[in-house]
Amino acid sequence: MSTPPSLQNLINALKVLPGVGPKSAQRMAFHLVQRDPAGAVQLAQAIIDAQGRLQHCKLCNTFCETELCDICQDEQRHHGQLCVVEMPTDLWSIEATRAYEGLYFVLMGRLSPLDGIGVDDIALKPLLARALDGEVSEVILATNFTTEGEATAYYLSELLRARGLRVSRIARGLPVGGELEHADPATLAQALIERRHSE
Repeated sequence: MSTPPSLQNLINALKVLPGVGPKSAQRMAFHLVQRDPAGAVQLAQAIIDAQGRLQHCKLCNTFCETELCDICQDEQRHHGQLCVVEMPTDLWSIEATRAYEGLYFVLMGRLSPLDGIGVDDIALKPLLARALDGEVSEVILATNFTTEGEATAYYLSELLRARGLRVSRIARGLPVGGELEHADPATLAQALIERRHSE
């Protein structure tokens, strides 16, 4: 028995989401059509609204609905610090800590030569323009601690230092409340390397 074309289109559309395979997409599609038609309409409208309204902040490149996002418009932030992250979700994670009061720049990706993602595929030119605006004194690299994130941080560090900027990298190590016996060797080694001395 063949799947109705409109249902197959919905399944195919859901498969583009990260982590959603054919079976998951099929379950989602059946749920939306059979169990939650109002939710399906709401989801469709939300996607249309997001596509129509969202744009990139002119300064930090995150998503917003105005020319500048709320953070870039905030005069109380430290304008001399620029924290570089891979994606808006990373920005939100750092903001949730309430430990950083500077500004951001979102690359919208990371360098990954194996996946065909090079320097022209991330927001490198806008980052340079932002970092060299005369106001930024320190760039904090907060890319993920993956192979790609580390490669991105190294590349950006060399590039920015060559232009006279002070560059730092967020530290990594054991989570708060974590126990040594449960830490993997690489994390434990990094925690030892990046240890702080008591005053």
